[in-house]
Amino acid sequence: MASTASPLTQDARPSFQPKIVTLYESLFTDDGTSATKPETFWTSFFVLRAHPPALLSLLGPLSSDDLLHLQPITRQLFTHSVAAFRAGHAPQDEIALDTLQTLLKAVLAKRYTNASSDVISILTGLDEVDRVFTEFVAALEAGIRSGRTLEMRRKAVQVALGMASGAFSTGLVSYFTHRDLFPALMKFVNDPETAELTYEPFMLLGVLANYNKFEMQNPYQLRLDDFVNEAAMKRIVHEIGMTCIRCRADYVAIHDDLPEGWSLNSMLTYVGLTILAGAGQKPNTSAPGGDVSKLSFSTLPNSRAAILLPTYDFVHANKLFSHNFVNYQEKDPKGKKVEPPICAYISLTSYLLHHAHRSSRSSIYARTNLLVFRLLLEDSSLCKRLASPETQGFVRLCRQRPPHLPVVRGKRILLAAIIDTVADGLNHNLKKTLDIPLYSISIAVLHRAVSFLARSRTRLPYHWPELWRSILTLLRFLTSYATSLQGLPGLPALVADLVSFLVLALRAGDAFLPAAADADDLFYKLVEAGDVLPRLRDAYTGLASDPAMAVLVRVAEHYATLIEQRGGKNLSPGDVQEVIKTGYETLEIGEGGGVEVMGAGVAPYRESQERPFLKKVARVVVEDLGEDV
Repeated sequence: MASTASPLTQDARPSFQPKIVTLYESLFTDDGTSATKPETFWTSFFVLRAHPPALLSLLGPLSSDDLLHLQPITRQLFTHSVAAFRAGHAPQDEIALDTLQTLLKAVLAKRYTNASSDVISILTGLDEVDRVFTEFVAALEAGIRSGRTLEMRRKAVQVALGMASGAFSTGLVSYFTHRDLFPALMKFVNDPETAELTYEPFMLLGVLANYNKFEMQNPYQLRLDDFVNEAAMKRIVHEIGMTCIRCRADYVAIHDDLPEGWSLNSMLTYVGLTILAGAGQKPNTSAPGGDVSKLSFSTLPNSRAAILLPTYDFVHANKLFSHNFVNYQEKDPKGKKVEPPICAYISLTSYLLHHAHRSSRSSIYARTNLLVFRLLLEDSSLCKRLASPETQGFVRLCRQRPPHLPVVRGKRILLAAIIDTVADGLNHNLKKTLDIPLYSISIAVLHRAVSFLARSRTRLPYHWPELWRSILTLLRFLTSYATSLQGLPGLPALVADLVSFLVLALRAGDAFLPAAADADDLFYKLVEAGDVLPRLRDAYTGLASDPAMAVLVRVAEHYATLIEQRGGKNLSPGDVQEVIKTGYETLEIGEGGGVEVMGAGVAPYRESQERPFLKKVARVVVEDLGEDV
C-alpha cells in the first residue's frame, strides 16, 4: 500500500525571551541613540529582574568608539541606575546594582585613547560627573555598611571593587578617596554573617590604598597605619591563609610534589580541604597534560594571588597586623589544627619563587612576598618569633623540579622554612636574562636572617651546607656568564651584596651555626671556588677595591697555601677538612670589609626605593581583578 505524506507539519516552537532583554535591545539597537527614554520606560526597566548575560552580550562586542557614540544611552542607563540604587526601594535597588555591575564591567574593560575623559563621557558627561559619582560612592558606602540584605551588601562591595580596579588608571577613583569607605569595609569584615566573605572587601581596601599613594597622601594608607581592630585583622589573616592554600592547589593540580612519607595526619593541616592541600588521592600528574588539568605553570598563580599586594601594604604599615600575621593560629570546630596562615604564605611563596622564571606575574608576586619577608625580618620581635621553637609549623615547600633541598619531616622553625624558600628560588631561576631585582631582594632577606641570628646568637637548626651550595652556585654563575650579564641594571650591586653576605657568614658563623661542621663546610666550599673568586673580582668593575671581596680572596689564598704545603692535589677531602680546621689558627679575616656583622647588614627598607616596582604590582593586581570580579 502506497504511503501518503502527512498533511500535518511541525512548526518551530516560538522563542521567548525575558521582557528585560527586549528593553536592553531597545536601548542599544534603536537608531535614535540621542533620544531620551521616558520615565515610564525606566519605571518598567527597574521592576524587571536584571539579566547580566544578555546585557553583556550587547555591550561586550562594542568597541570603545562604539560606546562613545552611544553615550546618550549609556549616560541615561548609568544615572538612572545610580538613582534607583540610592532610593533603596526593593526590588529596584538590587536590580539597579546588578545593572551597574554589568555596565561598569563592560565599559571599563575597553581600552581608550584618553581613559579618564572617555569613561566620564560614556557614564555621566563632564557636567554631571561630580554630582553623580559623589552620590554613587555615597550609596555604595551606605550599601556596604547597612544594606538591607547580606547579598545586597556583598554586591555593593563587588561593584565598588569593579569600579576601583577597572578605573584605576583614571581620575574617577579619587571619588573613593573623598568618601572614607574604611569603616564600612571593616564593619563588613567584622560582621558574623560575613565570616567567609573577607576577600573582596580586603581587595577593595588594597586597591584604594594603592591609588596614587606615591603622588598624594592616600587616606586609606593612613587608615592602615592607625588600624587596631584585632578581630578584623584575624579575619583578614585567615583569608590570606586560605587564599594562599587555594593558589598553591593549582600548582599541585599540575604536579603533586608531596614528599613520600608525608600524610594529612602527620601534617595536621587542611581540615576538610584535602583536595586544596594536594594531600588527597594523588592524580597521575608526572607530566602536565591530558585531562588532568588545563592549567600550566606559566599561567599561574591564579588571579586571586592579587591578595598578596594588600598583604604587603598591611605588613608594611601596621606592626600589630604583622604580629597577628606571624602568630595567628586557629582551630576548627572539631578542635583539630588548621594550617597557620603564615605557613600557607611561606608555602605559596616557595611555589612562586620556584616558578618565577616562567612569567613576569609569578616573578612580580614572588618579589612582593620577599619584600614582606624582609619587613618581617627587620622587626626584631617578629624575627625572634620566626626563629622560636614556639612558632614551629609544617610548611610544604615546592619540590616540582630538581635540585631538591632535603625533606624536613615534621614541624620546623619558620625562619628555617623562609631560608629554604629563598635558597630554592636561587637554585631555580638562573638564566642569562637574570632577574636581578628578584635575586637582590633574595640576598637581602638572607642577609637580614643571618644578621639577626648572629646578633641574637641564635643557633638555628638548619641544613646550612645546602644554603652555602646555593650561594656558591650563584657566585659561579655570575662569574661564568659575566659577559652576557653585563649591562643588566643593578648587577654590580647584586654581586657586591652577595660577596658581603658570604663575608658575614664567614665572620659570624660561630654565633649562629649549631655545629662547627657547618662552618667548616662553608670554608671548604670557598676553597673549592678558589679559582673562581679572582675571576669574579676581575669581571665586575668595583670589586677590585671592595674590602669584602678582598676578604674572600684572602681566605681562599690562605687555605690554598696550606693545602699546597700539605700535599696539594694528593689530599683527600677528609685531609682538606683537617687543613681547614687547623687553618683557623693562622687565618686573619679582619674586621673591615664594609660588613657590619652584628648590625643590620643592609640599609633599612624604604618603600620609596621600590616605587616603580610597587606601581607595576598594582597594575598587575587590577588586571587580575578584572578577570576575577
